[in-house]
Amino acid sequence: MSAMDSRFSADHQKHTLWARLFKRGRDKGPKGGGSVGGYLKRTWMLYLMLVLPAAFFIIFRYIPMTFMWAAFSDFTIFEPRLFDNAWVGLDNFRHAFTQHDFLPAVRNTLLLNFLDLILGFPMPIILAILLNELKFRKFKRFTQTVLYMPHFISWVVVSGMAVQLLATHFGLINLFLGTNIPFMTNGNHWVFSYVMMGIWKSAGWGTIIYLAAIAGINQELYEAAEVDGANRFQKIIHVTIPCIMPTMVILLILTMGSMMGIEFDRPWVLRNPAVADQADVLSTFIYRRGILNFQYSMTAAVGAFQSGINVILLVTANMIAKKAGERGIW
Repeated sequence: MSAMDSRFSADHQKHTLWARLFKRGRDKGPKGGGSVGGYLKRTWMLYLMLVLPAAFFIIFRYIPMTFMWAAFSDFTIFEPRLFDNAWVGLDNFRHAFTQHDFLPAVRNTLLLNFLDLILGFPMPIILAILLNELKFRKFKRFTQTVLYMPHFISWVVVSGMAVQLLATHFGLINLFLGTNIPFMTNGNHWVFSYVMMGIWKSAGWGTIIYLAAIAGINQELYEAAEVDGANRFQKIIHVTIPCIMPTMVILLILTMGSMMGIEFDRPWVLRNPAVADQADVLSTFIYRRGILNFQYSMTAAVGAFQSGINVILLVTANMIAKKAGERGIW
């Protein structure tokens, strides 16, 4: 028998085996374990656990999308139905873009998110690597707990802590240093304080995903690196970081997809009249114009604008990641 005939015979046997396995799995139901009814009977609790998350996304994510038409009409709360409002096309977008405080809000949103990305994104990675290198298990658990706790503190409480710590004349930090640094009343100092408080609050919680990624690294890679003479720092550079790079890229892409959006409570509770120009972002702009001044159509247009820019940034970041050899999110 020639080499070609042998290879054809082997491929034929392999395809026949796969066909048999597929038929067997199809006949036995999901995962080859009986009928579909039997499978659902065994795993119904898993599907039941999906009910609340699915309901959350349907109620708070998808149903609000049906009101996107408000951005293209003269919407009022007294005429909530679509055909009872005058259709104005892109007039709401033009009206929003010509507001004197719209462009400063866009600038502040991008600036604060960019600083959070540059200074805040690496911190969970660094903390996760440091925690992974700790050898004392009890101290490691204690440190993880301390790092996670700020995530569960409300921004309202954080703002009160900031006043007590960072106030110019009576703040604990200024009293300790013997200075009068205007952390909360000077624009540049406020931006720095804003970013640092965000890192303190979210960095520890962000380490969870990276610690899970590090736990999945094959330990044989570390052993091989140790055989080659690598020290702990070299193992981090040449083993740990490359192995968690896919996780880093996915989270970076998702972060890029929210650069035009910003949470409302953080800038709102940390702002004060002295730094209103630096603290006014798109979320506070929408609150002031939409909720306080009843300009629902215009702020709906601003929300649509935010979503459109975020989608563009998300797709662009994903394309760049795939061009660089990473998998991306789709």
